[in-house]
Amino acid sequence: MRWSRRTTTTISQELSALSISASPNTVARLLHHMGYSLRVNHKQISTSVSPDRNLQFEYLAHLRDRFQRGHLPIVSVDSKKRELVGNFKNPGCRWECAPRRVYDHDFRTDSSGVAIPYGIYDVPENRGALVVGVSHDTPAFAAHAIAHWWRQEGSQRYARSRELLILADTGGSNGYRCYAWKTELQSQLANSFALAVTVAHYPAGASKWNPIEHRLFSEISRNWAGEPLDSYQKILNYARTTRTQTGLQVTAYLDRRHYPCGVKPTPEQIVSLRLHRHETLPHWNYTIKPQM
Repeated sequence: MRWSRRTTTTISQELSALSISASPNTVARLLHHMGYSLRVNHKQISTSVSPDRNLQFEYLAHLRDRFQRGHLPIVSVDSKKRELVGNFKNPGCRWECAPRRVYDHDFRTDSSGVAIPYGIYDVPENRGALVVGVSHDTPAFAAHAIAHWWRQEGSQRYARSRELLILADTGGSNGYRCYAWKTELQSQLANSFALAVTVAHYPAGASKWNPIEHRLFSEISRNWAGEPLDSYQKILNYARTTRTQTGLQVTAYLDRRHYPCGVKPTPEQIVSLRLHRHETLPHWNYTIKPQM
């Protein structure tokens, strides 16, 4: 049985009708003594369970172990929720002398633009990077964000590495069904930096296990909670000042390029794709090698 704050008053009134005097506070105290407390809903029931779910998690662990033993880079990637740039309400609380006044509706016309945050979390080094786009969350944008991170940070951090492991969700701009995602990785990452790019996708409905969700995005959201994101510079500053006790550090970049939606790879791009699918669940695990 579940009780709410309002229900304790209702119970008190019902008890009064039975000539039992008990205030709402007394009812709440008795409920607490019986093991009840105010609780929120927990999103723990999966509605899309793949029969290959456990096998994929085991293979993910195998890939991560192989790359870690070889001191090779492992990044967890994903897109964060799109943000309207402007004086809009941002969930959370801040210490203020008075409430911050913001727009009463989230109308796109009242914003100065949109922010598309794409995150790259360096798993072995506990380092995060946020590339903020101003256009659309497309495979080209996702691949460019990873390529930008590799050029600015990864190639210095892993100077001798010729391999990269990417952990990604099954859907979105980096979805496993999307050939544009694969061809963009081929041209922007594998060919440009002579990297063998291995991609492993988390099963459908298992994105919460993707490290970026609880090691990077949650910390950035906590840092800017309650603060209206009214400029791109503020978004970048809050990302860059995100810190944790475990040593997380975050860099942030602004990508002002335009990425049109619906762009499909050409037949030539698909033919030239050096895609090598793994024996274990090949639709979720594959390596893209550089063109010679």
